[in-house]
Amino acid sequence: MTYVVTEACIKCKFMDCVEVCPVDCFYEGENMLVINPSECIDCGVCEPECPAEAILPDTESGLEQWLELNAKYSAEWPNLTAKKDAPADADSHKGEEGKFDKYFSPEPGEGD
Repeated sequence: MTYVVTEACIKCKFMDCVEVCPVDCFYEGENMLVINPSECIDCGVCEPECPAEAILPDTESGLEQWLELNAKYSAEWPNLTAKKDAPADADSHKGEEGKFDKYFSPEPGEGD
């Protein structure tokens, strides 16, 4: 099992999860984070820290596409080990539906 970041992170990118991760398995895209499933130790400390409720265990049904996306982009985006400020408009995107089709960007973030 591993944890995955889902669509709820897009345009929110709160980063509270990064601060508690003991193995630094988060990677930063332009407008979301992903978890490297090979590095995740399944500790679960990140899940309750996410204000957008974007982190879920991959054992939940329907998360296959998110596991693939996390694996793909964690290999391409820079590692992130320290919390940064969330985007100014993050709260306005919390709970929004259809964010992947509207906003997803494959571009990398800055990382550390």
